[in-house]
Amino acid sequence: MEVTTAWYLILGGVLFSIGSFGLLVRRNPLVMFMCVELMLNAVNLTFVAFGRDLGDIGGQAAVFFVLVVAATEVVIGLAIVVAVMRRQPDATADDISMLSG
Repeated sequence: MEVTTAWYLILGGVLFSIGSFGLLVRRNPLVMFMCVELMLNAVNLTFVAFGRDLGDIGGQAAVFFVLVVAATEVVIGLAIVVAVMRRQPDATADDISMLSG
């Protein structure tokens, strides 16, 4: 059995589906944050699979930029989530109004 590009695309689709389902269903900000990261990694896997299939380095370059955006998201988003969770430990995504003033 040979692992082809289709296997990687199917895996990326499954990971993206799990992330989007978790983002829509769960209301905990930390879980939602992890689901967004899972979706970004699924897209990265798809970029690398297409880049390998086409013999182009453009997919890997796109992954580099997505990882840079994900790293900044982690720094800023996690700081906001931790600040909200310290203030109200049982906060949900609907409690974003507590960030104003």
